[in-house]
Amino acid sequence: MSALLPSSTLFEQHQIRRLYDDATETWWFSVIDIIQVLIDQPDYQTARKYWNKLKGRLDKEGSQSVTNCHRLKLEAADGKKYLTDVATAETLLRLVQSVPSPKAEPIKLWLARVGFERIGNGRKHSARRNWHWNRPSEKWIRLRMCLIPPSAGMGQETCLRQAGAQTSLAAVGSLTDYWKDHDIKEGEEFAILTNIIHQEWSGVTVKDHKTIKGLKTQNLRDHNLSRLSGMTEAELIFTALAEMSTRQIAETEQAVGMPKNKVAARKGGGIAKKARLELEERTGKSVVTGSNFLPPSKKKIAPKKRAKKS
Repeated sequence: MSALLPSSTLFEQHQIRRLYDDATETWWFSVIDIIQVLIDQPDYQTARKYWNKLKGRLDKEGSQSVTNCHRLKLEAADGKKYLTDVATAETLLRLVQSVPSPKAEPIKLWLARVGFERIGNGRKHSARRNWHWNRPSEKWIRLRMCLIPPSAGMGQETCLRQAGAQTSLAAVGSLTDYWKDHDIKEGEEFAILTNIIHQEWSGVTVKDHKTIKGLKTQNLRDHNLSRLSGMTEAELIFTALAEMSTRQIAETEQAVGMPKNKVAARKGGGIAKKARLELEERTGKSVVTGSNFLPPSKKKIAPKKRAKKS
């Protein structure tokens, strides 16, 4: 991590400490601050003890969420900085499901919103006073949450329907979890399989899709309203269909290793491709689009000079 920028934000009346990793455009939130909200505990030490017990239980269960937590220095109430557990919004969305709380749903929506904000100005300017937050729409947030495995404690069909999407997608687990358990290495091999699925259903590679969107360093599933936009609701849903189909095919065929999982990826992406082509034929509109990308500004036409009278 580099250039960690301290900040804090509010959930209702609760202060949530966080750090922004400028290099990866990632927010890291204090886990204990989130726990305090969930268990409605104003005492920090009591919340810390609760988290330590929960962390121990999840660790014994082999939860990847605990592994994904890091320890970074955050400023405490006494003004000093101490190492404390932090996690990204995606990890916290999974952890929240382990804590029975009436605040679970509200804080998941809040995390999905603030956890994927991007800092606008500042990368090319030393002055940080003019930062602005680029907030995704409520509907997009709900769709984005459906694609964070597991999907917020509900079936993906239910999740997507509640987000306003008319779809018949079945419940789905995490495709990446399947890959991890079946001899697929994180990083390059994950990227290769993801690209196969994406190219199969959309007709373009991930890289080309980003070019269509005008994206450079951003993830296709991110959302930035100030200038660039990630995938549309339709693109998110077709991605979910392709990934769900791939997962179910891989399970049915007991795919292990890259060769067999490549086959499953092509088959899964092909299912979503057929659905995309049928939709495009019926609507006359392309699903893969860069329409959310702001068009280039029109060049000003210089006024014609009047001819001098002789």
